[in-house]
Amino acid sequence: MENILLGFANAFKFVNLVAAFLSVAVGIVIGSLPGLSAAMGVALLIPITFGMPAETALIALAGVYCGAMYGGSISAILLHTPGTSSAAATAIDGYQMTLKGQAGKALATATIASFIGGILSSVALYTLSPPLASLALKFGPAEYFWLSIFGLTIIAGVSAKSMLKGLISGALGLVLSTIGMDPMLGIPRFTFGNNGLLQGLPFTATLIGLFSMSQVLLLAEKKIKDLKGSREVKDKVYLSKDEIKRITPVSLWSAIIGIVVGILPGAGGTIASFIGYNEAKRFTKDKEAFGTGIIEGVAGPEAANNAVTGGSLIPTLTLGIPGNSVTAILLGGLVIQGLRPGPDLFTIHGKTTYTFFAGFVIVNILMLILGLFAVRLFAKVSKVSDAVLIPIIFALSVIGSYAISNNMLDVWVMFIFGIVGYFVKKFNLNSAAIVLALILGPIGETGLRRTLIMHKGNYMALFGSTISWVLIGISVLSLMTPVIMSIIEKKKSKAN
Repeated sequence: MENILLGFANAFKFVNLVAAFLSVAVGIVIGSLPGLSAAMGVALLIPITFGMPAETALIALAGVYCGAMYGGSISAILLHTPGTSSAAATAIDGYQMTLKGQAGKALATATIASFIGGILSSVALYTLSPPLASLALKFGPAEYFWLSIFGLTIIAGVSAKSMLKGLISGALGLVLSTIGMDPMLGIPRFTFGNNGLLQGLPFTATLIGLFSMSQVLLLAEKKIKDLKGSREVKDKVYLSKDEIKRITPVSLWSAIIGIVVGILPGAGGTIASFIGYNEAKRFTKDKEAFGTGIIEGVAGPEAANNAVTGGSLIPTLTLGIPGNSVTAILLGGLVIQGLRPGPDLFTIHGKTTYTFFAGFVIVNILMLILGLFAVRLFAKVSKVSDAVLIPIIFALSVIGSYAISNNMLDVWVMFIFGIVGYFVKKFNLNSAAIVLALILGPIGETGLRRTLIMHKGNYMALFGSTISWVLIGISVLSLMTPVIMSIIEKKKSKAN
């Protein structure tokens, strides 16, 4: 308790508050721009933090991280263009709310849900670091294989209209995930002789193509016109007490999911957001409204992906195992400041660590204040006509894709997947399912093949741990839930 109080006393120093405020603002801007990810923002900030005190530097890095995670929802809701990959699930219902003239309500929902997720992940930093880090340490290749299988079962949840089309979309994503180096043999696969594809498809460029450039093509297909009627923000930028009550349980449950997913190295905010969306749909009465614009569809993924921020820091700080690409960069920032992950952070460097934890709480509070204060300004973007919107999205897509690695290959990949995304939407396939399978494919393949190599081809090794059986059970339950819920709904309709 003494360390916690000392941490807050240090975090409330003027220099730390200024660093938190400015970094959150910068993070929101970075997150709202397609292609400028949280990882990029943290990486760009690290050189600036060289001369800062360790506490101030870590708070600034956390501010960009949290701000960017939230900022991705802004363009996802207003433009159907996820600023970060973690906001892909938010775009499903968020953009539909914008089309219905409820952009303000959608943005307010995203802000509040993001705050709930971030604050709960702050609590996890304080209370759950040692036991949950120990759990993550027990995950081996077999457990990661079943984790990916569980993730793939979520395709059933994100495929609202057609299970068959959802499975086709998932299969397409799995095929695309095989592009690049064989993870075990180091042999190029489906690279067409292009060395730029040895690391696989550039993920952010692929995402921008599927969600952003495809939208440009769809808008260009229509007659360019002023969309003030359909995109004007007529509603007030706030939620009623009843609406807050509606999203609170969804946000709390999704935040817990996000914390757990964040702790598992390699899982990340994108997976958490889709799980959050799926769980929000599963536990909401009005399931048919999902995909048409519903606040629970925004609250679920936003609470989950923002909870990943704190969750991913737990294995990073305690074990030196980055939870995702952002914390891998942040780990470099720790080393630069002369800090090593492990028990010493909580003993020798306890003052710095608990100041960072307190700063993390302050960052999330500032994110809420900044989000609500500026949300009406962000909502004005939704009034832009297609004549202006098309070149803006086009330019941001090209610049964002190129900025990732200063490589024109990423731009061409973005264009290709823009065309793919166009036909995906035309044939009512599921872009979200493609992205989910694209992420989970390598995790599952690597886990499966490593397990078989370690145990000389013995498939029973996949069933050798309690964690594996728990994940198998959850996967079966996830697959059966849509069927069970369908049977229950049919019985209710017959009874009525």
